[in-house]
Amino acid sequence: MFKKLFAVFGARKNAASAKPYKQDELNLVYQLLFCDDPDLVKATPVQASLFGAAPDARVVQTIGEDPAEESRVRLLAWHWLRSAGQPVASRELLGIVVEVPLEEGLDALAAYADGSVRYINHTGRVAVFEGAPAEVAEQGKRLVHTAIPLAVKGAVKGRAAPPVLGNLRLTLLAADGPHVREGTFSEIARDQLSGPVLQQAQRLLDLVVRQGT
Repeated sequence: MFKKLFAVFGARKNAASAKPYKQDELNLVYQLLFCDDPDLVKATPVQASLFGAAPDARVVQTIGEDPAEESRVRLLAWHWLRSAGQPVASRELLGIVVEVPLEEGLDALAAYADGSVRYINHTGRVAVFEGAPAEVAEQGKRLVHTAIPLAVKGAVKGRAAPPVLGNLRLTLLAADGPHVREGTFSEIARDQLSGPVLQQAQRLLDLVVRQGT
């Protein structure tokens, strides 16, 4: 479905062009975590567009609403609809990106509603999980589910440069746009809504690291 979706989208540049890593390939992986720039993905050629010469907003909305589709594809569909000026009534949460800046670099952990997980370690190591192993996928889903109340309370914000040292950021990837909660570790941990999210993120990170060892 990535191929079908990207084949009909016009080029759209992401306003957030931050490069927290020294390697271009890591910066690409980082940008892809947020699912807001179809132009970053190199789609393979297709013989003909399934949606016609121009994207059909109704078809794109169907993709966004389809629970059987990959969460990242659905997020890209919702992003296209918002960018095209189409009304988006859904606030469904489909993913979360947790960014923790360290002296040595940026740690970024992403989980999506379908159980897929991405992790970029500050050392440059990357871990990708596509629905397996089961314990990682289930914890990824649990993290997204725990963040729903936080997304409901938050306001949509545009993407910005990674957080400064001393802060951490939770970017909630919802159909109506990104909802951001940023603060110091203690502020996030003590908050009634963001505290449980941080706990679930730590549990997911522990599982991811355990898989790597």
